[in-house]
Amino acid sequence: MFSFTVIKKDAATKARVGRLVTSHGEVETPAFMPVGTQGSIKAVSPRDLQEIVCQAILANTYHLYLRPGVGVIRELGGLHRFMGWPGPVLTDSGGYQVFSLGALRKITEEGVHFQSHLDGSSHLLTPEKVIGAQEELGSDIAMVLDECIPYPATWEYARISTERTVQWAERSLDARRKGDQAVFGIIQGGMYRDLRAWCASQIVPLSFEGFAVGGLGVGEDEATLHAMGEFTAGLLPEDRPRYLMGVGRPEDLVFAVCSGYDLFDCVLPTRNGRRGTLFTSKGKLSIKRTEFSRDPAPIDESCDCYCCRHFSRAYLRHLYLAGEILGAYLLTFHNLYFYHRLMEQLRAAIREDRLQDLSAEFKSHVNEDRNPEFPGGNTEY
Repeated sequence: MFSFTVIKKDAATKARVGRLVTSHGEVETPAFMPVGTQGSIKAVSPRDLQEIVCQAILANTYHLYLRPGVGVIRELGGLHRFMGWPGPVLTDSGGYQVFSLGALRKITEEGVHFQSHLDGSSHLLTPEKVIGAQEELGSDIAMVLDECIPYPATWEYARISTERTVQWAERSLDARRKGDQAVFGIIQGGMYRDLRAWCASQIVPLSFEGFAVGGLGVGEDEATLHAMGEFTAGLLPEDRPRYLMGVGRPEDLVFAVCSGYDLFDCVLPTRNGRRGTLFTSKGKLSIKRTEFSRDPAPIDESCDCYCCRHFSRAYLRHLYLAGEILGAYLLTFHNLYFYHRLMEQLRAAIREDRLQDLSAEFKSHVNEDRNPEFPGGNTEY
């Protein structure tokens, strides 16, 4: 079961509110998906995610294939039961690991030959094998195998890689066997508009239930990220969900929603929480700063999450510096709460045709955040 319906379009931007229906529940878009690479959102439980009103999460096929193995997960009832998560799950294909674990792999037309980062064993990931693994996992949305192009890359390298991604997408569709699992195609092309446009012209006519844009947020500057993201969104059909992969600074999410994207994922809220950097309504805040050692205020006066309702900056700084597990939990919880409230605010603004005002207000906080005199003005992403 899978469907997507656009409910409301913003009057002044390309943003829209949508409803995505899966076998494990509905997702109101635009929506952010926390990253559970190993089948777990680091430092928080499924119960915490439900309290945050998280709608969907992401898991990684590459990592679960290596450990504990997709067969184990299938035997234990599938990924949802294995994780204790009742809602929708999107599984990434492992394409990002093709990018991030470059020293351990070799890319061929057949697929990706790689050595396990766990024990050095040799494996081959093909488009067919990746689709089969995700069908065994039982995720609601499966991603095709693709190559995330590094930055910078020459046009010729990007061309060859993009052509391979298209071929793998076609093979992925041929390999699918489950009718109740959506499969998304991925648009690549590096930072070259002609390659992005060509890739979209090849992928969009195929029978995918949705489309993702990959290969952004890999080291390019903000202006390039926004320009290429907006350009590529314009190449995608309006009646399918649009997923911007791996891009997750709050200011980037606001821009991307205005450009017409529906789904997002990123490790930033969880990773930054564990490292002591918090997202607030007035920008970023580093809990490590000495000035917070006696500060009785919450992380964010305007936040009503469990962490902000019960604990001071002084206590949270103490937990972080002491290396207490509770600190990682509370800071991660707050960041995920902030991200989900941001998406709620964006959806409400679209419904009420005031997204431009919300975007302008958000930009003013980002600019304040970049002021070195502002306590949250560190650049720790």
